[in-house]
Amino acid sequence: MTMPSLMRQEIDEAPAAVERLLGTSGDAMREAGALLRRLDPRVVVTVARGSSDQAATFLKYVTELRLGVPVASLGPSLASVYGARLRLPGAAGIGISQSGQSPDIVALMRRVREAGAETIALVNAENSPLAAEAGRAVPLAAGPERSVAATKSFVTSAVAALGIVAHWAEDEALLAALAALPDALSRALAMDWSAALEPCRQASSLYTVGRGPGLAMAGEAALKFKETSILHAECFSGAELIHGPVSLVESGFPAFVFMPDDAARPGMIDVCRRLAESGAALFAIGGEANRPTALPHAPTGHPLTEPLSMILSFYGFAEALSRARGHDPDNPRGLRKVTETV
Repeated sequence: MTMPSLMRQEIDEAPAAVERLLGTSGDAMREAGALLRRLDPRVVVTVARGSSDQAATFLKYVTELRLGVPVASLGPSLASVYGARLRLPGAAGIGISQSGQSPDIVALMRRVREAGAETIALVNAENSPLAAEAGRAVPLAAGPERSVAATKSFVTSAVAALGIVAHWAEDEALLAALAALPDALSRALAMDWSAALEPCRQASSLYTVGRGPGLAMAGEAALKFKETSILHAECFSGAELIHGPVSLVESGFPAFVFMPDDAARPGMIDVCRRLAESGAALFAIGGEANRPTALPHAPTGHPLTEPLSMILSFYGFAEALSRARGHDPDNPRGLRKVTETV
């Protein structure tokens, strides 16, 4: 019997990793939320790259939707290349990283702290430079991640971000949804997306589409298509797509539309209709749409946790697609597990 890839093994570990995070880092998330509630920042800035930056996008939408506090992503080159001076008194800075080792991420976190912000690191490597640089750290507790493609560490990053916001907002419904999430993620592992394999196996390019928290998952999906299947993928907001990029869609062009059960879903159904009319090989995750191949997902009962169920089902598909296209999902071409940029 062929051994499953490391990527597949780590996808399967995600529900247990989330349960471990909620147990071992529950106090750290609660304390970080309490800190932010006392601080009452007028702005939050994020420090991240790669999949961690997609988790930061998720944090952005969750924070803005739930608390009305704007969140901005800072480019790490501000510190490491340009040496820019930042002014962040009374702000909060949140860094997200699996390894916590990239010099530019560490340098920017230091600059954010020196600029007057309260800083929090969400990091899987507890003894990393990033964790040491931040005012406080929330360990992701994902366990060792050996595959180059981040999967369980992305999910735990997003859950940690959501947990901090839930405690900051004192949102009992969201906290309850988080407590129930490991069971929903276990169901998500069983979702069969094989209907999308053949159209994507032959594709040279595709779109991923979302809005709000769903846009963060679409961004992460596009990244995984590129790094594990060597397949060009572009992520668009559903609103931006119809302002021009939809013109590139022709017969058989794959499009994955992430539609959590939130206020954006009705508009996203209209986007699905536009894509179908253009001939797209349309794969909708969530909701009903006009002529898509609907891909199954595991509902979670809360609009802010449902995107995490969707991305875990996607990961299983991405791993299978990588192999179907003749690639090794554990060793993406030209990539390493720890990417150190300056």
